Amino acid sequence: MSGSGVSLAVAEFLGYWQDEGERYARHGDYAWMASLVPGRRVLEIGCGPGFSTQALTARGLAVLALDALPECLAATQARVAGADVTLLAADLAALTEVQHGQIAAFAPDTVACWLMGAPAETTGAQATDAGQAVIAYRERMHRLVAELAASLPTVRALHLVDRTVIPWQAKDIGRDTLVGYHLGKTLRDLPFTTERRQALYRKLEDTAPNRGQHPALKGAVPTLASLLAERNN
Repeated sequence: MSGSGVSLAVAEFLGYWQDEGERYARHGDYAWMASLVPGRRVLEIGCGPGFSTQALTARGLAVLALDALPECLAATQARVAGADVTLLAADLAALTEVQHGQIAAFAPDTVACWLMGAPAETTGAQATDAGQAVIAYRERMHRLVAELAASLPTVRALHLVDRTVIPWQAKDIGRDTLVGYHLGKTLRDLPFTTERRQALYRKLEDTAPNRGQHPALKGAVPTLASLLAERNN
């Protein structure tokens, strides 16, 4: 632990997302994500430093923001002071009955989980694992998000956004891949469904060609991948 009580991994995580969040906000990415959220009451899983929460409240939505890191909750509180936001310190992988009751009492109609991430000490990421630990962490957490949404009878929609890299000219194929992936993993056997029209991509700001790029990735650009799923019962 550092002298401030914040581990180096957490400090690096917060610093990274502070920089990324400012860039995304400036480019309009968070506003775009927020524009795709249906309903009026949103349970946000993983608020980070608060740029996403700020975008949701800018639309006049009521938000219950959940995060396991007190540093994220403090940053979000400072960013959205005065807005209709409730903050809850909770670990999605270890929700207590009391915390689940608090979430249910909020009566969200949409659950949003954008840009899932965590410090390396949480994901187990290592420089030599080619991102596999982060992928496994994201899959596990997305499933927990979907299971939580399914357990809340007021929830009618689930909105997921993550970063990826795709050949832009093949984005229609990418939509089918995104839908198939989440139907087969995240939403499997749960009362939610989705289809191609609910899968959208948005180019991120850094879309300059990558010189020396592998031929298989020719034309690939960094994007946001958005998927909206709706309760089917």
